[in-house]
Amino acid sequence: MKTNKEKKLLDLGQSSIGSLLFKMSLPSVTAMLVMAMYNVVDTFWVSKINPESIAALTICFPIQILLGGIGIGTGVGAGSFASRMLGAGEKSRVNGAAGQIIFLSAFLGMIIIFSCTIFCEPILNFFGATEIILPLSRQYLVVVVFGSPFLFFTMMSDYLFRAEGNPNIPMFVIITSALLNAVLDPLFIFGWGPFPEMGIRGAAIATVTAQFSTFFLSLYFLFSQHSEYHISFRDIIPQYSIIIPIYHVGLPSLITNIAMSSVLMIYNHKLGSFNHLAIAAMGLGFRINGIFMMFLFGIGHAVMPLTGFNYGARNYIRISEIARVATIFSSIIGGISFLLIEIFARPLLTIFTVDPELLAIAVPALRIYVATQILAGPMIVWINILLGMGKGVASMILMLGRQLLFVVPLIHIMPRYFGLDGVWMAQPVSNIISFSIIFLWIKIEMSRLRKEMSATVTHTPQES
Repeated sequence: MKTNKEKKLLDLGQSSIGSLLFKMSLPSVTAMLVMAMYNVVDTFWVSKINPESIAALTICFPIQILLGGIGIGTGVGAGSFASRMLGAGEKSRVNGAAGQIIFLSAFLGMIIIFSCTIFCEPILNFFGATEIILPLSRQYLVVVVFGSPFLFFTMMSDYLFRAEGNPNIPMFVIITSALLNAVLDPLFIFGWGPFPEMGIRGAAIATVTAQFSTFFLSLYFLFSQHSEYHISFRDIIPQYSIIIPIYHVGLPSLITNIAMSSVLMIYNHKLGSFNHLAIAAMGLGFRINGIFMMFLFGIGHAVMPLTGFNYGARNYIRISEIARVATIFSSIIGGISFLLIEIFARPLLTIFTVDPELLAIAVPALRIYVATQILAGPMIVWINILLGMGKGVASMILMLGRQLLFVVPLIHIMPRYFGLDGVWMAQPVSNIISFSIIFLWIKIEMSRLRKEMSATVTHTPQES
């Protein structure tokens, strides 16, 4: 007879794959969508200051992507490790993975705070800040980095909750963070009620306050009686036998996010050569598209623990079915999002600005940028399948190849022939090339799994 805790957790090895994908992706999609809406709300209130503030936020965005990449990379590694250990029944290693994220979030957070407060202006110049927007960017960055330890822990623990088959906790935590930030933003930015008017610095304070609050929520759930993790003090002490396999999978993901941050930095520098409105257009388009992309990332979050559990249990038939169902599902979502953005690009952008000069740049930019959205979903699914199988290096090669071998050169080449539109065209062109390569890679991996499965079936009768 199942205990109450077992009834609450999803059976990653036996339940219907379609049902599991829905049950695990729905909370994740909801959480990611709320997080995207948080970014949109943040941008909405900041856009009411002036276009320069949107540009300043856009300059800081690749730095935030980098911070998020640290949390995601470590979380992906810890979640993949924990899901494989859960599948293999190694409880002590599962608890060790949970303990290590407490140490890593504190250690990495302190490094970030020290670096960004001491070297603030050089960092912002490196990421593309122009003379006009540097002061505003500095006001935002020097505050928001103080939330990095709390951000890291929340992001890392989210992956552990998903690994144990409990995706509702990350959804609740992220929704709480987003709602709190949405409420505090206008209070701190415009000085509503008893608060002083703080402008863009107020947006940063609202973000840190929300991150601090949800840190305690995540900590509570991780130590609750309903958790699969039972952490002792010795689990928090650095254990290289766990940290190394965490980053064997997670470091490639971290490096990939560093590459993404670098690409956004290159975008900022290239767009800055046109004007600050082009940078602002990039910021608006990236956040609007981010709402739709969160659906796809949410599906990816469901795919990784499902794959990891069944890979650890050597249930390769289910992995193939996971790939098939998730690819179809994500393709449909990608196609729908493409149509919605193409049709409603201008109305979506006018939510943030009515500046005719900014809209003249932002509307075509957004439409071009999402031209190959239908290909994004399958790529995210296939990358998360590789991560779930512990193939962190393979996923890194594929994602880095897309960012560094295709997007970066195209950002410099396309504008020579198409002007500013060429900057936006770099994304869809690179998606077409990357899709073909990732498709072939995952096809080879699935073929290898089928061979291993056939070999197991062939040898089993002889052994018995």
